[in-house]
Amino acid sequence: MPTVSFNTKRSGCYLGESAPPNIINREIMIASGQGVLVPGTVIAEVTATPGTYKVHDPAATDGSQLPANAAILFHAVDATSAAVKTVATYSGPATIFGNELTYKTGMSGAAQIAVREALRAKGMAVLPQHVGE
Repeated sequence: MPTVSFNTKRSGCYLGESAPPNIINREIMIASGQGVLVPGTVIAEVTATPGTYKVHDPAATDGSQLPANAAILFHAVDATSAAVKTVATYSGPATIFGNELTYKTGMSGAAQIAVREALRAKGMAVLPQHVGE
């Protein structure tokens, strides 16, 4: 019998107390080829095309590797074969449930900490804070 799995992450699942959603969120475009992404995925803006985001990748060279360009995907999207217009949490004040964030597979702990620190610098209180951050 095939295994069935469910994605139970709802839109904005990572978001706790915040300013009004229209202040901390912005409309963005997820670049084609990013696959199926869940709410809470850490994304980053591509420098050459402002407003276009990809999954944050420390090994990239297009701006999506920069922690300072990071944001958090609000809705689930399928950007496998086409770009998708959606919403991302871009700044605070906001409380972020850090355990709900999804990072690129294989991303080091140090890279994840750098992203959380960059989000905090934008007014997003990423909780819980972990030892060593």
